[in-house]
Amino acid sequence: MLEAKFEKNLWHFNIEFSLKLDNKILVLCGPSGAGKTTILHCLAGLVSPDTGDICLNNRLLYSSKNKINTAAKDRNIAYLFQNYALFPHMTVKQNVYYGLKSRKARNFNFYVEPIKWLDTFGIKHLQERYPRQLSGGEKQRVALARALAVQPQLLLLDEPFSALDKSNKLNLRQEIKKLHDNWQIPFILVTHDEEDANFLGDIVLEIDQGNIRRMTTKP
Repeated sequence: MLEAKFEKNLWHFNIEFSLKLDNKILVLCGPSGAGKTTILHCLAGLVSPDTGDICLNNRLLYSSKNKINTAAKDRNIAYLFQNYALFPHMTVKQNVYYGLKSRKARNFNFYVEPIKWLDTFGIKHLQERYPRQLSGGEKQRVALARALAVQPQLLLLDEPFSALDKSNKLNLRQEIKKLHDNWQIPFILVTHDEEDANFLGDIVLEIDQGNIRRMTTKP
């Protein structure tokens, strides 16, 4: 369960965000510059809110009152960036291994062989390739494998389909739905595409200038 209520003052408007989310897909939609990505950054720990609280599975990650601000690397939240943020000097296998190695180094009590994740996402045959040798859809699969390999408690996806053609977009939209069914953790996805929002979102929040203008929930 994710519980968040915070405010962030930007130069052109103030973000006021509040939600409780169990194991569902929440979609934040709205025009460019509405504050959607900033909300993800606050949840992930990449940006600090000005006031409020963020709690994930009864663990307080941020609290202005209690002066708590857990570092992004220690929040157990996976973030899929819009450009996928793969390391260009590493192979596919090394990119996925990097996340597992970092988590293992922080004394987590599990370790999964990267080959398992490559096979799960259908990219095992690409393990020795570099990001520059991959298509947009292949890069996204690698990024998802790296993100989920560390077994996060929350997955954040920022415009995950923006770099894909229509065919890849439709296929990977289905994959994200299946991933959520298997993982049963909260997903929060940012998009400006109404079709993506309607297909994926159990809950859809329309954001405009940092505020929730409308909420739609699937029955």
